[in-house]
Order: sequence, then structure tokens, then C-alpha cells
Amino acid sequence: MAPVNITSIKTASSGLWQGDNPLHFAFPLLIIQTTLIIVVSRFLAFLLKPLHQPKVIAEIAGGILLGPSAFGRNKYYLHRIFPSWSAPILETVASIGLLFFLFLVGIELDLSSVRRRSGRSAFGIALAGISLPFLCGIGVAVVLRRTIDGSDKAGFSQFVVFMGVSLSITAFPVLARILAELKLLTTRVGEIAMAAAALNDVAAWILLALAVALAGDGDGGHKKSPLVSIWVRLSGVAFVAFMMVVIRPAMNWVARLSSPEQDAIDEAYICLTLAGVMVSGFITDLIGIHSIFGAFVFGLTIPKGGQFAERLIERIEDFVSGLLLPLYFASSGLKTDVAKIHGGGAWGLLVLVISIACAGKILGTFAVAMLFMIPATESLTLGVLMNTKGLVELIVLNIGKEKKVLNDETFAILVLMALFTTFITSPLVMAIYKPARGISVRTHRKLRDLSTTVSFKDELRVLACVHGPANVPSLISLIESIRSAKKAQLKLFLMHLVELTERSSSIIMVQRARKNGFPFFNRFGRGAWSDGVVSAFQSYSQLGRVSVRPTTAISPMSTMYEDVCHTAEDQMVAMIILPFHKHWRRDGDNHEVTEIVSQAWRGVNQRVLQTAPCSVAVLVDRGFGNTGTQRICIVFFGGPDDREALELGGRMAEHPTVKVTVVKFVEKEGLESNGLMLKPSPSESTENSYSFSTAKMDRKKEKELDEDAVAEFRSKWDGKVECVEKVANNIVEGVLAMGSSGDHDLLIVGKGRFPSRMVAELADRHAEHAELGPIGDILASSGHDVVSSVLVIQQHDVAHSVEAPVLKVVHGDYERFVADESSSTVLEISKESV
Repeated sequence: MAPVNITSIKTASSGLWQGDNPLHFAFPLLIIQTTLIIVVSRFLAFLLKPLHQPKVIAEIAGGILLGPSAFGRNKYYLHRIFPSWSAPILETVASIGLLFFLFLVGIELDLSSVRRRSGRSAFGIALAGISLPFLCGIGVAVVLRRTIDGSDKAGFSQFVVFMGVSLSITAFPVLARILAELKLLTTRVGEIAMAAAALNDVAAWILLALAVALAGDGDGGHKKSPLVSIWVRLSGVAFVAFMMVVIRPAMNWVARLSSPEQDAIDEAYICLTLAGVMVSGFITDLIGIHSIFGAFVFGLTIPKGGQFAERLIERIEDFVSGLLLPLYFASSGLKTDVAKIHGGGAWGLLVLVISIACAGKILGTFAVAMLFMIPATESLTLGVLMNTKGLVELIVLNIGKEKKVLNDETFAILVLMALFTTFITSPLVMAIYKPARGISVRTHRKLRDLSTTVSFKDELRVLACVHGPANVPSLISLIESIRSAKKAQLKLFLMHLVELTERSSSIIMVQRARKNGFPFFNRFGRGAWSDGVVSAFQSYSQLGRVSVRPTTAISPMSTMYEDVCHTAEDQMVAMIILPFHKHWRRDGDNHEVTEIVSQAWRGVNQRVLQTAPCSVAVLVDRGFGNTGTQRICIVFFGGPDDREALELGGRMAEHPTVKVTVVKFVEKEGLESNGLMLKPSPSESTENSYSFSTAKMDRKKEKELDEDAVAEFRSKWDGKVECVEKVANNIVEGVLAMGSSGDHDLLIVGKGRFPSRMVAELADRHAEHAELGPIGDILASSGHDVVSSVLVIQQHDVAHSVEAPVLKVVHGDYERFVADESSSTVLEISKESV
């Protein structure tokens, strides 16, 4: 293909109908390139998510995949989609994103916090994490210059500095996300790693400025006066001093004008700040240092933790991190041609570089950490964490390639080294370091404890979880219904569940909302009420009826349940309330419309139900609001879960505006004579089959407990609560009739893990929501015209903690299975036991 004169390239085409090919014009081609990069990188990120990989890995790998290493081997595709003339345009747009991302990194990096937390250990670890790999880089540089053709064209000092910097860098932004993903960000290991990485980052910028000054104007660093490098360094020091002495106080003044007491932040301050990012980048480029250094330093001048910083992050992070920054990582991948690494010797060099890079970081950090009396496991974990590469690494390599210090083969080797060292970080840390943050099992609580244990008699402690504002009205109504008329009878711990994302604000929120790896409740900070989700509870708590303490749990969905269960254990709550993963609303024609918040939330609920240290209630909301008198019905079949539902109903009966009804289902005469047995069936799907407790229980005693609980409830609330008995002709029809009648605002049912015979009859139904148990699933399933909200309760009991899907055996098969002593029985029901 003939070379293209870049000056002849036009921005936009006249359209296909006028004979123009959009791929021959700058802007349409940029759109295609951007779309392709985003789609491929997001797809790879989805594939790598189970491996806990940071998004940067997917973005670099996406660029390599789209570039000459893979798809680019097809020259027609490469010249059409990524022609050489389009590279400066793509990199220019990507550099704008890079500029603003480094500004975000500067905002995220709190130097005063680093000084408070670092101490001698973090400083020593950072020093070892830079010096030893840098020395190793000198040795690698010597080997590469002697082995790779053309690598000796650059000056020796320039090549050594670039190699040393590339091996000694720790990626602060990527490390923060890995630590947050693994719930280590606010542990001792995480804080030391973050402080050391921040110090490493600052040193890396200084070394990068030195490398750029030495590299010169693209001639490999040859034929340049030493005075030029000195002037560049002095000008850089003067720039940093000016920013810290003059600009930082000015930004503090701007932040004070944007305090929460002001009605709104003046848009002029936002615009001037964004312009300041560009100007700072231009000044450092003018000096001879890369423009991103100026954006990073300007970010350091922004006051941390205020509304102004939050507003800046909100304005730019999604667009920059989600759209523009992937272009930069992908452009690095596009310039990486793995084919340049040819021959066994070259691949041997790649292994050598990776080995030396890992050994220098890990061993250096490990040795120094041990000197500071940090345990061996934590020291090794710190070494692996400090080995994380990322953005600054790629910036160094790109500048080295641009300045002709690194040739194509060296560049490819170092990019693959950065990819590999970052890729192994999360798996290695998960394998090495397992902090004792599992769910404690020292105490277990249920609502029944409040009636029998003196220490809990005067206070009900509830942990309520919310996903967003849609959960708030129904939750307030539910809490109000169980609030006793007695003062200070209920303490509510409110937890806003937030999925951890790649956003900078997520990392900042994690640092504020977690302590020692777990969510914590700030008793004194005003910031606890700043979240819009809990603002409604502020007014509710100010009425003096309920003590409310809010917190935020920011975690990956896969480990969110650990936060919920640990907080329940730590705060000694008797019940956890979880929102269901579906919402129902009525459209204009009064038809029921189902809205699924996210299937991932269903997984969170399932894990909490399995591991909670207390009773759990799942609220299936169909518009349970505070509309005067609340009509609540407890559906009672028998068993521990139903008795817990009855216990909750007793608390509700104390409330003057709550009308409680108890409907007890009883066996149809003669039905109990049929033999029935539930047996474990491992082949059954846990998603589509109900699971029941595998515990051996005395059914006669269980029936006595059921009768005693109902009798006690009747005698205590006689005249205030309506108790009726209903013959179970058809349980499904009977329960659905109650849910669709509109006579009850809320139906409270037990999950039925150790079911009565009536509930056991439903064991072979196809389950839509197996985690709710048979009765809860019937009421929560779509298409049944149920209008009442549903609260499904699981009583905490260690004996019921092991569950399994079952096979129902009835009538003639019953005697055969009972006679078989080798059969492990989950539940046996016969005439004698009933």
C-alpha cells in the first residue's frame, strides 16, 4: 500500500452516497477504532473477572489482540482499521484521557495520609522495592544490549535508566484496586502496601522525569549537552515547588467555597480546575517532562475528602476511565508485536526479565519487611503486592519507544513482563495470605433469645441491608411495624450494599467505609448521613423511636456476604433483613411488572442465608408502604422457621397501628396416615429444587413446640390478634388465595428447612426461588397475581446449617426405604410421628 500523506487526511467524510469511504477519514475511523477497543477490552475483562484481574490487564491484552501480534497479521484488516497515519490521532485522544486520569490519581493519593500511616516500615519497604529492582535493571540492561540487535543504538545511561525504572515501578492505582477487591485495603498489610506504593509512585515520577530528560528529543539520548538535563530537572523542581506553595493554598480556598454549607458548587470553579489540568500538562511538556507529570502534581494540590474533590471525580472519572483511558492501554498493546520476539534466545530473555523483575521486588520487599518484624506470610504478601505493574510502567515504556531508547523487541518484552507480573498478583496473594476474617461461630442468635436471655430482653438489634432508594420505603415500614412502644427497644444497623467497581470514587469510599478490612459504624462523623440512601432514615431516627446507625459495605459481589455476616456477628444482631433481588410495580393498566435488580444480588442473599450467625428475613416487596394501619398475616405450618415468624408477629402485635392475623394450616383428616419421607438427592439442582435440613429431629417434640408456641401466642395476645385455623385441602391454592386477596399488606412465612408434613408435600415442586423455601417461593413467583408483600424468615440454628436437595418418597415406597437401614433419612413422617 502506498504511503499516505497525513496532511491530506480530512476530518469527516461527505458520506457513502457521495462516494466517500468513512475509513479514509480521521473522525469516522477514530469512532470505529474506539468502539472496537471498548468492546474487545470489556469482553476480556468479563472473561478475566473470575480470576480477580484488574481491568488494565484486559485493556492491554485487547490492544495486543487487535494489533500486529494477532488480528493484525491480516494486513488488509491492519491497514484498513489501524493504518499507520491514524496512530497519532488515536494516541492524541488517548493522551487526553491519560492526562485527566493522572489528575484523578493525584486526587486519590493523599500524601498527608501516607505520612501518617507510612512510618519507618513503609519507607524502608518502598526504598528496597525501588533500589534492588533498579540495580537488577542495570544487569538486565547490560544483557539486553549485548543480545538484542539494535538495542545498543541508544546511549548506555539512557537505556539503563529506562530499564531500571521499568523494573522498579509499583502501580499505585492498580494496587489500590487489587487490595480493594481482596478486602485488604484497610488492613495492616494493605495500609503498608498503599503507603509504600505511594512513596514508590512519587519516586517513580522523579525517575521518569530523569529518564525523559536524559532521553532527549528522540535521538536515543545521543549528542546532547548535559546542561540540558540539569535545566530540565531544576525547572521540574521549581514547578513542583510553585504548585505546592502557591496553587495548593488557592485550591484549598476554592474547596472552602464549595463546602456543603454552600447551596451548589459554582461551575466556574469546576471549569477553571479542568483547564488547570491542561495548563499544568502544557507547562511540564514545555519544560521537557511529560505532560502527565503536570496533571499528576496538580491533582496532589486538590484538598482530599471534600465535596469539591468528589464533584470533580464525578464529572470526569466515568468518561475518562471508561472510554478514553482504555484507548491508551490498547494503543500500547497495538504497538506491541509479539512476533518481534523470535527465536529461543529472545523468549529466554523474556523469562529472564520476568524472573529478575519478580525476584528483585519480592525478595527485596520480603527481606526488609522481615527486618521490621512483620510476620513472614505478611512480608511475602507485601512483596507480591509491590510487584504490581500498570499505568506508569506503560508510560515509561511508551516514552522509551517514542524517544527511540527502546526498540520493538525490547518494548514487547517489557510490556509482556508488565502484563505477567500484574496478572499473577491477585492469585498469588489469595494463595499466600488468608487473613482471619471468616465468619465467626462463637455465638448464634435468634428472635426467641429475646424472650429467654436477659441480656437481650430490652433491646432488639437488627441489621437491615439496602441496595438503593427503592428499598427504603418498605424497609422503614417494616422496621416501624416491629418497633415496640417502649423506648429504645430497637437498634437498627443500616448497611448500604455497594458493588465494588473500577471507579476512583469506589476506592476512596472503601477507605472511608472500612476499617481492618470490614465495614465500620462511625459514631461521631457527619459523613455517615451523607448517603442519599440513608437520608430518609435520618428523619425517621430523629423522631426518637429507633436508634439508627448507618454504614456502607463496598465489596465484590462474590464476597459481599462476608461483610454482612461479619457485621451481624460484630454487632450481635438477632436478625438480618435482606431485600429480594426483584421488585414489582404496577403499570398504567394495573398489570404487574417485574424488575430484576441483578441476579448477582440473589447470590449474595443465598450466601448470607447459608452462613449468617443469626436469623435472616428476606423481604419480597410489592409496595409495602406506610399507609396507615398495616395488615400483617403470619402463615403458620409448623417448624423452627415458622415459630420464628410467630415470634416476630408477637413484636408486631405490640404496635398500635398494626393488625396481626395468624393463619394456622392444619392437616386434612386422614391425610396424616400417608407415609412420606424425604431423602437426600445430590443429583438434584440446588437452583431448581428446595433444600431441607439434614439434621435428625424428634418430630413429636417439634409438634409439641409448635403447639406450645401457638398456645402461648394466643394467651398473650388474646383479643388483640386474630387466630384462625385453615384446613389444608390444597396448600398452593390456599396460600395464593391469601396473597392475591388484597386483605393483607404483608405475609410472614417461615422458610421451612425442617418442614411440617404439609410443606414436605411440596418438596418435588419445580422451584423458581429455591432459597425462599416452598411457601415463600409460591408467593414470590411471577404470574400468580399476588399483591401482598412477603417476608420469608429463617431461624438461626446450628443443627439446621447443613441442607440438601431431596427426593420425596410416598405410600408403597415408604416401607421399603424405611426398612433399608443403609439409607440416610432427612425427614420421616408417618402416622405415629404425627
